[in-house]
Amino acid sequence: MKPLRFIGSSRDDLGDFPSEARRDAGFELYAVQCGRMPSDFKPMLTVGPGAYEIRVHAQGEWRVIYVAKFDDAVYVLHAFHKKTPKTRKADIDLAARRYQQIAR
Repeated sequence: MKPLRFIGSSRDDLGDFPSEARRDAGFELYAVQCGRMPSDFKPMLTVGPGAYEIRVHAQGEWRVIYVAKFDDAVYVLHAFHKKTPKTRKADIDLAARRYQQIAR
C-alpha cells in the first residue's frame, strides 16, 4: 500500500470537510492507496498526467485532486468545496502548481 503525501494545505483543507464528507474522502483515498480506483472520479488532464478528481457527495459537493502514478506515494494535491457546476480555474491552477512541485 502506498503512503499518502499531502502537498501544501491539502491536509488541512481536507480536515475542514464536514465529518461525513471527510470520512467518504478518506475511504476513497484508502482505495487509491491499495491500487484501486475511487467509486466516483474523473481524470484531471489539465492538472497533469495521471491526476484525478475524487467526487464526494455528502453535505454538499467536495473534491479531492490526487495523483497516484508515482511509485513512492499517492499525492493529495488539493481538497476543496465545490460550489459551482464547473471546477473553478483557481482550484485547477493550484492543483497544477502543486503537481509541478512533485514532478520535479
